[in-house]
Amino acid sequence: MMTGALLNAIGILSGGLLGLTMKRQFSAPVQLALRGLMGVVSVVVGLKLTWMSINGTAIHCLKQIVIMVLGMMLGKLVGQTLRIQDSLNQVGKFATRKFTSAKPGDPNLLSDGFLICTMLFCAGPMAVIGSIQDGTMGYWEILALKMVMDGLAAMGFVAIFGWGVVLSALPVLVYQGGITLLAHKLEPFLRAHDLLDSLNAEGGMMVFCVSLVVLEIKKVDLSDYLPSLFIAPLLTFYWH
Repeated sequence: MMTGALLNAIGILSGGLLGLTMKRQFSAPVQLALRGLMGVVSVVVGLKLTWMSINGTAIHCLKQIVIMVLGMMLGKLVGQTLRIQDSLNQVGKFATRKFTSAKPGDPNLLSDGFLICTMLFCAGPMAVIGSIQDGTMGYWEILALKMVMDGLAAMGFVAIFGWGVVLSALPVLVYQGGITLLAHKLEPFLRAHDLLDSLNAEGGMMVFCVSLVVLEIKKVDLSDYLPSLFIAPLLTFYWH
C-alpha cells in the first residue's frame, strides 16, 4: 500500500538532489527523447489498464465500453461546468509567473519553490488516477510513470528555486498517500458491487490521453475528465 506515493516522493527527491549536483541540465535532444519515451510508456500503461478492465462475454464487454464512453462524456460535461481545468490552468499560470520572475538571491525562493512544486505535482490528474489505482488494485505503475515525469521536472526547477523543490516531496507523499488510503478503504465496497472494472477502464483511458499531451499530438483538457472516475462506477451500479 502507498507504493506509488512513496515512489513519486522518491522521484522528486532524487530529481531535485541530482539537479543540485549537476553542472548543467540535459541537452535538448535528450529531453526530447525522454519526452517520447514517457509518451510511449503512457500509451502502454493506459491501454493495458483499460484492456484488463474490459472482460467477460461479448455483450458484457460491449456494455462496459458503452459505460466507459458515457462516463467520459458526462465526466467532461461536469468537469467543464465545475471549471476544473480552468482552475488548474490558473495554478499553472501562477507558477509560470513565479518562475519567470525568480531572481538569484531572492529570500523567497525556497518558499516559492516549495509552493509552486507542491501545487504542480499535486494538481495533475495522474496524481488522483494513480493514487486511486494504487489503493484499489495495487497498480502503482501510473505513479511510477509520474515519478519519472516529476523527477525530471524537479531537476529543472531546483536550478532556480533550490531546496524548496526537494521539500515538496513531503506534501506530495501526504496528498497522494491520503487518496491511496481512502481508495483502499473503499475497495471492498467497489469490488462487492463489481465497480472496479469501470473505474479502472476510465483511469486507463485518461492515462492514455496523457500520452497525447506528452507527445504534443493533441491538447486534451485532462482534468475536466476527472469526474468520470465517479460517474462510470455510478452508471455501472445503476445499470445491472
